[in-house]
Amino acid sequence: MSEQAPPPESLLPYDRWTEEAMRNVALRALDFAAANGLPGEHHFYLTFRTDHPGTQVPGHLKARYPQEMTIVLQHQFWDLKVDRTAQRVSVGLSFGGVAATLIIPFAALVAFWDPHVRVGLRFGEMTTSDAEAAPGADDAEPAESPAAESASSPAAEKPEAPKPDTPAQVVSLDAFRRRPGGTRD
Repeated sequence: MSEQAPPPESLLPYDRWTEEAMRNVALRALDFAAANGLPGEHHFYLTFRTDHPGTQVPGHLKARYPQEMTIVLQHQFWDLKVDRTAQRVSVGLSFGGVAATLIIPFAALVAFWDPHVRVGLRFGEMTTSDAEAAPGADDAEPAESPAAESASSPAAEKPEAPKPDTPAQVVSLDAFRRRPGGTRD
């Protein structure tokens, strides 16, 4: 058996560029939804670190989800904004009938998933230098990239990030959806 030599070390930051391109795909989808609403049956699951600096969630949610939380942007959300200058997403949601605005730094995003078309992206942790070079740090739009194509299935060929001690939980908004006939529970 022959030993294979390790691949040569790249002098170009391909990993960072790929990560930036994938984050930009998610941010462009959020930008579109903020400007136009969600088309058809599209809806988004956003998973983010609640313990990341700059993340703002109500205290009762932070206590319930101390590390990671997943929200669903589908029927009842408002004021969705992607602020590329401040490098954060903000959105209004209702939790147990109480309205709240969540502020999520781009660097806190862990995953983006649009189950309608099975597009999923998983992100690694961003360092301070990565955040400075993140999408929106300058006004240039990156060209279409093969990373966007390979991201057509969740965690397709990207190694998974280490799992936190507690699994992420999806906050269900079913109780707030309109029922056929216009009644609510």
